[in-house]
Amino acid sequence: MTRIPAERIAAIEARKEELQEAMAARDLAPDLFVRLSREYAEVLPVAEAAGELRRLRAELDGLGAMIEDPEAEPELKAMAAEEAEALRRKLPEAERALALKLLPRDTADERSAMLEIRAGTGGDEAALFAGDLLRMYQRYAEGRGWRFEIISASPAEVGGFKEVIASVTGQGVFARLKFESGVHRVQRVPVTESGGRIHTSAATVAVLPEAEEVDVQIEDKDLRIDVYRSSGPGGQSVNTTDSAVRITHLPTGLVVIQQDEKSQHKNKAKALKVLRTRLYEQERERLASERAGARKSMVGSGDRSERIRTYNFPQGRVTDHRINLTLHRLPEILEGQLEDLIGALISEEEAERLATLDEQA
Repeated sequence: MTRIPAERIAAIEARKEELQEAMAARDLAPDLFVRLSREYAEVLPVAEAAGELRRLRAELDGLGAMIEDPEAEPELKAMAAEEAEALRRKLPEAERALALKLLPRDTADERSAMLEIRAGTGGDEAALFAGDLLRMYQRYAEGRGWRFEIISASPAEVGGFKEVIASVTGQGVFARLKFESGVHRVQRVPVTESGGRIHTSAATVAVLPEAEEVDVQIEDKDLRIDVYRSSGPGGQSVNTTDSAVRITHLPTGLVVIQQDEKSQHKNKAKALKVLRTRLYEQERERLASERAGARKSMVGSGDRSERIRTYNFPQGRVTDHRINLTLHRLPEILEGQLEDLIGALISEEEAERLATLDEQA
């Protein structure tokens, strides 16, 4: 672990003080106060970690001086040596805590997210599994106090979904759900299987940070909007008005279809929200590709062709292939208890980023 210079720590704590003074100024413009408040919220946890590290170092220096003092009593020296040893054990963790907070953050981490689940190979069983994944994420979101809203859904005849898109709203949603992008595989005996054979099916999950209007400017001239009568399973009409909306973004060829609402206006608004998010993700991927070149990290690469996790029902286990982690808690995980999996993925990513930081130092 690279030692963080004392000058860096002092600069972090000084910036926190500057922001506090600036926010306390009279007649501060509301927009400036909001901007300062946001920066202060980002700086505060870093400054707290810096302050803790500075305190530990100062205490250790003081104890070291006592141990080296020829006039100090032997009993005090022995006590100081014992305390110093305890502090030395704490120091690496404090260094790591601050180093993690100083790592460049994904600017999308604090955003809400768009969750897209699509049935893959496996026919009806894949659609049922897509439904299981949707429920799993819905339970997880509820447990964290996030808002979960279905944007559009294409139900399968046997149950589950061919495709479903949901909006997950809350603080730091993308930071935790971004690791879910990829191919999820299920191994189980389908209810329609009379011979008891285990089938393997798959569903694809994509997690995109939600975009705001200020992030992506969409020109009317770049859109082709078609309206038509929405239809249900088997092509039957479920609406007597032309409320379904298909939006084509001409420059990129992206197409979004929305027909879940009875109102054309609401369908158009939802379709634009999905389109904006997909355009934002395209730009993020382009920039990430330019910065990283051809290299993609194992964790959080977002490569949707990559098999990331297997849910094995006969053995009651879930295996995340990116970090070789197997948990024999399948029922709990499908009920949304994902913290052990997501926590391990976050820790692995942090370790990789810290290693990169040390290499660059």
